[in-house]
Amino acid sequence: MTQSTELSSNSSTRQDQLSSFLDIATEAACAGGAVLKFYWGNLQEVEEKRPGDLVTIADKESEAAVLAILQRHFPDHGILAEESGVLGNSESRYLWAIDPLDGTTNFAHQYPFSSVSIALLIDGIPAVGAVYDPFRDEIFRAATGLGATRNRQPIHVSKTLELSRSLLVTGFAYDRTLVEDNNYAEFCHFTHLTQGVRRGGSAAMDLAYVACGRLDGYWERGLSLWDLAAGVVIVREAGGVVTAYNGSDHIPKSGRLLATNGHLHQQMIDELALVQPLPFKFPFGR
Repeated sequence: MTQSTELSSNSSTRQDQLSSFLDIATEAACAGGAVLKFYWGNLQEVEEKRPGDLVTIADKESEAAVLAILQRHFPDHGILAEESGVLGNSESRYLWAIDPLDGTTNFAHQYPFSSVSIALLIDGIPAVGAVYDPFRDEIFRAATGLGATRNRQPIHVSKTLELSRSLLVTGFAYDRTLVEDNNYAEFCHFTHLTQGVRRGGSAAMDLAYVACGRLDGYWERGLSLWDLAAGVVIVREAGGVVTAYNGSDHIPKSGRLLATNGHLHQQMIDELALVQPLPFKFPFGR
């Protein structure tokens, strides 16, 4: 049986429908996670789509497992999947954004920090998100107005008020060796202002950790919709703030995301605006 694709204007009915969407997103994320567990330590080959951008059979089969569930329940929805691209009804107001293995480089090197990330955007706004960490068996979930949870228990962002007491996280895009705007200067800048800056290697997990208070803030450039959409709704429902670097809502267009506990948001906006790129040289051999 397929699900209804019309959200009711009635508040309680709308929340029931969002809850249903969230349950199916969770089912799909866990199905993808089962594939990742199967291939953990058993990869025979790792492909490189472009320098620094890896893909494995685990990515592809995890995505296939996710798509099978979403397409069975929502054949009239649109889908944007990292490996398969645009699928389904491109005119639908419902768009699923899927990253079947966020943190492929970590996975390929058997560094256990990867996830399956599934989001539903309604009229272009992230409304449902599920991020599953198969290594710690943690499922982070949220839907607009329903709050955010980790393994079904409510979560909330941290209460840290000052950058000097904060722990931040960031990442570096695949083109970091080719462009001056590569986030190196920002990394150094915030390292001197905080108690530390981590580099996780999975945007979805970084956002989930901000949502549950393990980290106080996260920024990164060069992100795609499938990287960030699920985490955005989870952070917001956990009481955090998510914008572009300049505080606007134009996150997908800019590819620059800033997520914090709210208390640190303007401080990080101000500091990001101060940073100048480091002197840049192409790598040897280029």
